[in-house]
Amino acid sequence: MSGTENLTAALSSDTAVVRALRRIRVPQTQRNRELALLVFAFAINAASVALVQLGALGEIEPTFLIYCGALTALVLALHIVLRLRARDADPFVVPIATLLTGLGIAMIYRIDIQRDVHGWDATSTRQLAWVAIALVATIAVVLALKNYRLLFRYTYVAGFTGIALLLLPVIPGLGADANADVWVDLGIFSFQPGELAKICLAIFFAGYLVRTRESLTSTGTRFLGMTWPRARELGPLLVLWLVSMGIIVLQRDLGTGLLIFGMFVAMLYVATGKTSWVLIGVVLAVAGALAATQVLPYVRGRFTNWLDAFNPEVIDASGGSFQLVGGIFGLAQGGLIGTGLGQGRPYLTPLSQSDYIFPSLGEELGLVGVFAILCLYMVFTSRGIRIGLAGQDDFGKLLATGLSFTIALQVFIMVGGVTRVIPLTGLTTPFLAAGGSSLVANWIIVALLLRISDVVRSRPRVVIG
Repeated sequence: MSGTENLTAALSSDTAVVRALRRIRVPQTQRNRELALLVFAFAINAASVALVQLGALGEIEPTFLIYCGALTALVLALHIVLRLRARDADPFVVPIATLLTGLGIAMIYRIDIQRDVHGWDATSTRQLAWVAIALVATIAVVLALKNYRLLFRYTYVAGFTGIALLLLPVIPGLGADANADVWVDLGIFSFQPGELAKICLAIFFAGYLVRTRESLTSTGTRFLGMTWPRARELGPLLVLWLVSMGIIVLQRDLGTGLLIFGMFVAMLYVATGKTSWVLIGVVLAVAGALAATQVLPYVRGRFTNWLDAFNPEVIDASGGSFQLVGGIFGLAQGGLIGTGLGQGRPYLTPLSQSDYIFPSLGEELGLVGVFAILCLYMVFTSRGIRIGLAGQDDFGKLLATGLSFTIALQVFIMVGGVTRVIPLTGLTTPFLAAGGSSLVANWIIVALLLRISDVVRSRPRVVIG
C-alpha cells in the first residue's frame, strides 16, 4: 500500500471515529429543540380542549385527559423514535403538525358537544382513532425507510400505484355513495384513495423529472424575456393536464384534479427553473376550468355559488351556496379576536367539522387566531422547501419541494374556497379537518420530510480545494 493510500485510510478511520464520538457525546440539539416546541404545542392543545369544555359545558370533564393525553402520548413515541433513528431530522415539522392536529381535534370535539353526540358516534372520537393510525404509520415510515433515495428505484411503480388508487372509486362495487366518486367503501370504513395517490404521484413526478430534466431544460424559443419549451417537450404537461381533466369528469372531483396538476407544474418549475412552464400550466388550468364550466353542470354550479353566493335564488339549504354563506357569516361573527372557544355557534354551518372547519375556528378564534394558523402552515411549507433546497441530490430536492407545495396548495384551495376567494372544491384542510384519509396521508408526508431532512443534515458536505 502506498503512502497516499495509507494516509487516506487513516483519515477515513479518524473521520469515522469522530462521527461516532460526536453522536455519542454531543447533545441532540435538533431533538432537544423539537421537544421544547412539542411542550409548547401540548400546552396550547390542552388549553384549547379545556377552554372548549369550560365554554360549552361550564366545567372540565374527565374526557379532557383522553383528548389531550392520546395525541401527546403518540407524538412523544414518535419523538423517541426520532431520537433513536433520525437524530438530525428537522425539529419544526412535527411540532407544527401536532399543534394543527390538536386544534382540529378541539374544534371537532367542540361541535360534538353542541350536537350532543358522544361515544363512537362522535366525530372527535373517530378522529382520535385516525390520529393513532396516522402516527403509527408515521413511525413505521421513519423506521422502515432508512434512506429516502430507495424510493427513486420505484419511480414507475409509484406512478402506477397512484393511478390505480385514483381509479379505485370508479370500479363498480367499490365506490361509496357520495357527491363525488372519490371514496372507496370497504364495509368497515370508507377512505379516500386520492389522498394516498398524491404521495405516490409526488414520488413518481420527482423520479421522472430527474430522469428527463435534461431534455425538458433544452434550449427553446426566446420570447418576452423567457425561454419557452419546444412543442415536443410539452408532452408530459399535456398528459398530466388530460389526467387532471379526467379526474374532474369521471370522478366529479375538481379539487384533486387541480391539486395533482398544480403539484406537477410546481415540481416541473423546480426541476427546470423555467418560468414559462408555470405560465403554460396556468393557461392550461384556466382553459380547463372554463371548458368544465361549459360542459359539466356540477362545475358550473360551483362557479355560480362562488360568483353569486348571496343571491336568494342561489342560497338553498339543500345545496347551493348555503354552506358558503353560513361560513362567511361565521367568520364575520368572530371579528378580530373571536367569540372564544366553546362560545360561538359554528355548528350552524353544515360540514363545520370537515370542509368548513376553518370558518368554525375563525368564528371562535377570530382573525388573530386564523392568521396564526396560516402562519403555522407557512412555516411548515417553508421548512419543507428549505429541506429540499438543502438536499444534495435532485430526487430529494424535488420530492421535498413537491410534498411541501402540495400542503400549501391544499391550504390555499380550501381557505380560498371558504372565504370566497376562489370556487370551493372538495378537499380538506390539512391536519385540521375531520377525515381519516387526509390525516394519514399528511402525517406520512411529515414522515417523508423527516427522513429527507435527516439524511440531508447527517451527510457531511465534501469540500475540495
